Amino acid sequence: MSAGIRTYMEIIRYGNCLMAGFAAVIGTLIAFNILASNDPGFYSPEKFPFFFSGLVFMVVFLVAGAGNAINDYFDVRIDSINRPDRPIPSGRMKLKEALYFSYILFTLGTLLAFSINPICGLIALFNSLLLIFYAKTLKGTPLLGNLSIGYLTGSSFLFGASVFGLEGLKDLFILFLLAALAITAREIVKDIEDMEGDKIEGADTLPLRVGAKKASYLAVLIGFLAVFLSPLPYVLSVLGLRYLYLILLADLGFLAAIYQLLARNNPTRSSKMFKIAMFFALIAFIAGV
Repeated sequence: MSAGIRTYMEIIRYGNCLMAGFAAVIGTLIAFNILASNDPGFYSPEKFPFFFSGLVFMVVFLVAGAGNAINDYFDVRIDSINRPDRPIPSGRMKLKEALYFSYILFTLGTLLAFSINPICGLIALFNSLLLIFYAKTLKGTPLLGNLSIGYLTGSSFLFGASVFGLEGLKDLFILFLLAALAITAREIVKDIEDMEGDKIEGADTLPLRVGAKKASYLAVLIGFLAVFLSPLPYVLSVLGLRYLYLILLADLGFLAAIYQLLARNNPTRSSKMFKIAMFFALIAFIAGV
């Protein structure tokens, strides 16, 4: 018996897909705003935001969903213990069904991306292959797994900007870098938080390999780098003054997360503070357009 629509939505974690698609659309709008401000005749506003934003959203939604589905495929053994309610271990979706479904989503997303332009297509193809490799191998590789998630999350902004080719990528690179740094730092903190469970499961994470203290120092270093670089979008005229005001709130959140990790030795609280700070950073990106 095949899975129902609700089960398919659950295995792709549609809420995360919506957020990723939304981030990509923000990247498209920011890139358009920059390029149009430099050349008023660059693009017709009637043509632009709706058509390309819809395509960008669909590509990222499909590829992100495929990545989540194939992640469940490779995690079936662990999920059967830790999350037996997930679609595969609960028996609501067959193992091969999840695999084929992810491949269909990867293919649809990549083909749709190539229909926009070759750069969009190549980014979607690379990210699809990386998501498969991450689920199969990189997730269990200390630091490389964290860096992969940082890149994949930040690349949503890059993909949105790639609608406008290399010029769009250049303009949005700083936002990609900031997002990648923040996500990588939080991923390391989450690994510190999950050390006991990961040890029981035999996982190989950075904190288990080098110790919680050294992993904390690396997360703090990456977090500080994100805070230090955060004014650059305003300095480089990528985003406006409203961004600068709001990113200060995000930076305070990042510093609070660092404080919870270093001074309080509370990775759980630190991870939550990182998440709140990243939400304010996303708001700052939107407000600064």
